[in-house]
Amino acid sequence: MATLQNKTIVVVGGSSGIGFAVALASLQSLASLVIIASSNKSRVEDAVVRLKAHKLPGEVRGEVLDAKDSEAIKVFAGGLGPVDHIVWTSGDVSKSQGGGLPYSNIESIEEGQGVFTVRFWGPFILAKHAKFHPGGSLTLTTGVAAEKPFPGAPLASGSATAIEGLTRGLAVDLAPIRVNSVCAGVIDTELVDKLFGDQRDTMMKAFTQKILLKRAGEPSECAEAYLFLMKCGYITGQRINVEGGYFLV
Repeated sequence: MATLQNKTIVVVGGSSGIGFAVALASLQSLASLVIIASSNKSRVEDAVVRLKAHKLPGEVRGEVLDAKDSEAIKVFAGGLGPVDHIVWTSGDVSKSQGGGLPYSNIESIEEGQGVFTVRFWGPFILAKHAKFHPGGSLTLTTGVAAEKPFPGAPLASGSATAIEGLTRGLAVDLAPIRVNSVCAGVIDTELVDKLFGDQRDTMMKAFTQKILLKRAGEPSECAEAYLFLMKCGYITGQRINVEGGYFLV
């Protein structure tokens, strides 16, 4: 069975949610070094402590990275040196930027661009400057709005679809380094709280009724898709859907 033994894994957005689950799963798959990066120093430090608490053999390191800052991303990439796999789960979501629903509050290009800053431009810049060992990969994160738009949320659809195009374009440019994406459905993470606030339970119930499995996914379930894309050396330019059957309803 393929493992990540002797591999260095970088997870941007690894301090919480899906990213944290990917970091933990990488350690469980015998990665020798897992580096998590996020913008909040205290959350990074806390996540490193929680990962080390599992007492797995791999080394864990935390880095503070402002994914809105192109120069910071370039410096981060240069400081990493060659790595095996990079996973990007980070995304800046706020209702003021139109990250939540509805999108009727977007009144300018500048406000709308905020949806793309971390999710699209962040991995774009990192991909240009990161160095990979042979057999390496980059895995991005998109969402179900790329395939099935929500009413009143054209920016969500636009940004998610843009990431799919970026995935295929980078797969061509970075080959033989592999580039893929995971399309995450409703996954029960801290992001749900940030998106919906005190409407969380109501919104989650509404969404899960539209899913074949009638429940939200767990971060650990979604993390399995990222591990597969890291381990399988003959897949590139592809998207894996982890959405509980949402697309079939």
